[in-house]
Amino acid sequence: MMDKGMKRPREDQDEASVLNVKQVSDEDFRLWGVDETVSYLQRAGLGEWERIFREQEISGLGLPYLTEVHLEDMGISSLGSRLRVLHCLQKLWQISNESMKVFNDPIHGHIEIHPLLVQIIDTAQFQRLRHIKQLGGTYLVFPGASHNRFEHSIGVGYLAGCLVQALNARQPELLISKQDILCVQIAGLCHDLGHGPFSHMYDGMFIPKIRPGEKWKHEMASVQMFDHLVMVNGLQEVMVQHGMTLPDDLIFIKEQIAGPLDTSILDTTWPYKGRSKEKSFLYEIVANKRNGIDVDKWDYFARDCYHLGIQNNFDYQRFLKFARVCEVRGKKHICTRDKEVGNLYDMFHTRNCLHRRAYQHKVGSIIETMITEAFVKADPYIQIQGSSGRMFTISSAIDDMEAYTKLTDHIFEQILYSSTPELSDARAILQNILCRRLYKCVGQTTPETHVDVSQEKLLDWAKEVAGSKPSNIDENLMAEDFVVSVIHMDYGMKEKNPINNFHFYCKNDPTKAIKIRKNQVSKLLPERFAEQLIRVFCKKTDDKSLKTARKCFVQWCMDKNFTKPQDGDVIAPELTPLKKDWHTHERDDEDSEMDEDPKISDETPKKAGLNVKVKLFQA
Repeated sequence: MMDKGMKRPREDQDEASVLNVKQVSDEDFRLWGVDETVSYLQRAGLGEWERIFREQEISGLGLPYLTEVHLEDMGISSLGSRLRVLHCLQKLWQISNESMKVFNDPIHGHIEIHPLLVQIIDTAQFQRLRHIKQLGGTYLVFPGASHNRFEHSIGVGYLAGCLVQALNARQPELLISKQDILCVQIAGLCHDLGHGPFSHMYDGMFIPKIRPGEKWKHEMASVQMFDHLVMVNGLQEVMVQHGMTLPDDLIFIKEQIAGPLDTSILDTTWPYKGRSKEKSFLYEIVANKRNGIDVDKWDYFARDCYHLGIQNNFDYQRFLKFARVCEVRGKKHICTRDKEVGNLYDMFHTRNCLHRRAYQHKVGSIIETMITEAFVKADPYIQIQGSSGRMFTISSAIDDMEAYTKLTDHIFEQILYSSTPELSDARAILQNILCRRLYKCVGQTTPETHVDVSQEKLLDWAKEVAGSKPSNIDENLMAEDFVVSVIHMDYGMKEKNPINNFHFYCKNDPTKAIKIRKNQVSKLLPERFAEQLIRVFCKKTDDKSLKTARKCFVQWCMDKNFTKPQDGDVIAPELTPLKKDWHTHERDDEDSEMDEDPKISDETPKKAGLNVKVKLFQA
């Protein structure tokens, strides 16, 4: 949605010159003294009331609190004049003088979106997100999980605005400006622009497999795609018209998405350039690098649970009611009431449950493994035209944002419905997925200590599993018959407890930030906050091969000193007794209850009961 008179910048236009637009804007009105306030009235054609504002010593900080009654008491008798003054003042804190666009969202209801955000939404780079599934291959396991990155991004932009405006209303002294609010909303809207086909499958499985050693993440691509979106759609001038200062606000938006952009900054205490340390709390809204409590999670918890049919036990509306900013060691952080600490643990528990029940579902993992293999086989033969007519593959499109704009989930159908012989192997894998001819999971285990995982390590493990054949097995399986995957389950900060990086405040002193340790909350909270699950799949699905594969897996777990597979006693009963620490020493609750008194036994229940009664009577 570009203005008709606006010229689209040339593709070869120097990006630095485009982004170097400067705007001279007034200082935040809440910092105005009486003179600056009067000067604003004069510029707005309301200089006739200068004397009244000077006599009452009205500064910028008091402007939002003025009402029509106040103006009448000050001596502005005409209703028309009072309304003109109020209308003029409201322009200072209104985010936009234009009408908001209303979106009907199934999660958040009817939400208002700023006109500038609507212009970003109405670009090819953002519309691309309509064709990328939020949960990737999980949709092929949970039929309701058909939602896309598009609606999630709109939801995050909306929630980002809710949180920053709640802080602004509760604490005017934070001096949150209209620019700040707009930048936070845009960062929330654009934080996922860089996702590839099938979302996390692309950057978590496909790219590491086909470009090992590549330190590429979708957040990096989001920053690059945002720059591309702004440039090719000529949005710099539109942003300036809405009061943004370029390039500082663009830097601030990108820092919220991906963290500090300039790693050469020596000041480790404040590595950001978009906003000063006084506004440090703004970096905790969209993608909170300190503890992971951010609006991105709030939206995907609610949205994913809704589409998956799983109960969501975290209410972000309650967090909004208690959110405050407190100063901690020279930086300002978002805090909440001390009584909310249990709810935050519940939030991370919800995250873990979603991973266990849906995101890391073993059939979903198998499907994404197979899609990844198909993409790897098809990669040399898929051509995507990028900038200057250059051609890119599925894996190299990340190097060119014009090509990457054209890369979505549609690549699955492009391979599936192709007729070229070069794509026959990839096509066969995708056909097997649709017909549910999937690889089979032969087992899952857990390492005793953390293991560093690489593509080479996974291939070596596949060889080890194939070589761990018990002596009583005749059939031979090869390393290429196995797929080993490692799943990381945590609370979002690897082995760390994220709540240790969060601060709270008490009712009697909301300005003082405190920490609440786990042992102050409950003794039923987890002792550890991260674990790894190792899953082994077998590509051969006949009964004989699967039986062999399962026994190989159990033997491999014994050799590697991993935990006993849940069904180990069933699939390899002759192997599990050989490992002493795999013996079950714990007794069932029923057994322990029966064994509390040695005189009580299953053989003599009536007599045992009589003995107990006699003892009680004698006592």
